[in-house]
This record gives sequence, structure tokens and C-alpha cells, in this order.
Amino acid sequence: MKGYLGIDVGSVSTKIVFMDESGVIHEAIYLRTQGIPIATVQKGLTELKKRLPSGLKVRGVGTTGSGRYLAGIVVGADTVKNEITAHAVASSLQVPGVQTIIEIGGQDSKIIILRNGVVSDFAMNTVCAAGTGSFLDQQAARLNIPVEKFGEIALRSQSPVRIAGRCAVFAESDMIHKQQMGCGLSDILAGLCDALVRNYLNNVGKGKEILAPVVFQGGVAANAGMINAFKKALGLAIQVPPYFDVMGAVGAALLSRETVSRTGSSRFKGFGVTDTEFKTGSFECSGCSNLCEVVQLAEDGNIIARWGDRCGKWSNAFAEQEKIS
Repeated sequence: MKGYLGIDVGSVSTKIVFMDESGVIHEAIYLRTQGIPIATVQKGLTELKKRLPSGLKVRGVGTTGSGRYLAGIVVGADTVKNEITAHAVASSLQVPGVQTIIEIGGQDSKIIILRNGVVSDFAMNTVCAAGTGSFLDQQAARLNIPVEKFGEIALRSQSPVRIAGRCAVFAESDMIHKQQMGCGLSDILAGLCDALVRNYLNNVGKGKEILAPVVFQGGVAANAGMINAFKKALGLAIQVPPYFDVMGAVGAALLSRETVSRTGSSRFKGFGVTDTEFKTGSFECSGCSNLCEVVQLAEDGNIIARWGDRCGKWSNAFAEQEKIS
């Protein structure tokens, strides 16, 4: 078997997929990043290797997410792309003609507007936690219910309560107030879903023309209550594609296939990187008033990359040294 790897390293979760040359996904792995992105990528690749048949050939690798550059250096990625591009490419494959992508992950949310298969507009919310997966996890834990049951319970509601969803802090305090008043659990959860959707549409989706087909993806798309709330608020059908929770990784794999088709070869280091020792460190450059924090990555004791300097003093010098050697 031959195929492509897609790796999406986010602040909360890391996703890895393997797809064959025709674009069929054979394996998908979802792990908590837990603040150790390199170790999590290594763990994911170890698990993936166990699941895949021996003799497998990886023809290309793509990385995306907030940790895309770090992961790209570690594995030897052929393409490193931002989340907007990766999600748009994956959604266009899963739902041809998609015009609006709603993506809500663990720490942020985004909206991507496509017209004629091309991204025409997008917005991200990385400031407020209300509506993100981590906020829903926190509220489920506080209410002592499994987060997997959150949406199912919300759908039982006959009369959702009105909850202030403009801010995560206000939403939580308002939920507590409604509990103290004696409101039912299902009505509170349904009200929270409605509030979070209002928050999303008033902030991330403000001023955007939301047209069907609408695709909902990211970990929060597993919540049936949120799907129903978006459906009510928009008056449109909401499509949740297969592999909705790993769509960034799917897009990265597709982008690597496109890149390798042009270059003819891959930079992938192989599954042996799972046994390699990587160490990161940083130092402050005092060369000018910018005082840049330069980050460096070492592989088995040898520095293989530096970044973070505005002028390129360290990163460019290292790149030139690599060319000479």
C-alpha cells in the first residue's frame, strides 16, 4: 500500500490520518496534545505504524495546526499549511460545492467562506473560550455528565432557558443561576448550546454571508445539541462529514499529495523518528532592541532548526550552514 500522512497539531489535540493514493482514509488517530507536541506526534506515529500493513510506503506528509512548523521539522514534511487552507481542502473533498465551513476546536473557532471552490473570506476567534471544546468539557465535568452525553441530553429539552453566552465566565455564572432557580438539566444544556451558537454568529460569523451547503467540523461537531442549535439559528441544513474531528489532518494529507505530485519525491524521515530524541530550547537574542526569543530544535543532540528571530540573524544563518554542509 502507498499513501499520504496528514498531521494536525493543535493546542488541545493532535490528529494523524493515513490516506491511500485515491484519497480513501484508512486510519485516523486522535490524541490529546497535553503540552508535549513532539512526544504526542511520536506516540501517534507509533500507533499508526502498528495499525498499518507492513511494507507500507509513505509517499508524502503534510502538517497543519498551531504546531505545524515544529511537527513539519520533526517528521520531514513536504508541505506545511495553515488550518484555513487544510480545512477548506478537506471539506471540498468530503462535501463538493461547500460554501460555508463552521469549525470549532478545543481552543478556538473559525468560519471559512468558499465560493466556486475557492476561499473568499474567513475569520477566527482565539480570544474568548465560550463555545470551544475545552469550555464544553469544563461545563460537562462541572455538571458531572460525560461530555459525550452533552448533546444527547440537550436534545431532550422542551423549553431551553436563555443563557448569556457572550463570555465564558458570564455563561458559567448564568448556568449556575439557572440551576439554583430549579431549571432542568436538559433545558440548561440546550440553552447553553443556543447561547454558544449566538456567540459564534455574533463574533466569528459577524458580517459573513452564510450559504448552504454548510459543513460543521471540529471536535464540537460531535455534539448533537450544537448541531441542532446551528440548524435553528441559520435555518439551514448542517452537514457533519465523516472524519469531522480530523479534517485538518485530512486536508494536510491531500496537500502533501498535491506537492509530491509536483516534486516527485518526499522529505519524510520515516517512522524511525519515533525513536529519535528531540529537544527544544530558547534564548533571547541581544543583538538589537527587539530582544527576539529564538527557539531551536535539536535532533539527537544536533541543532536542526532555529526560528523566532525577526531579522533572520539566526534562522537564515542556520539555513545557509545547512546548504554548505
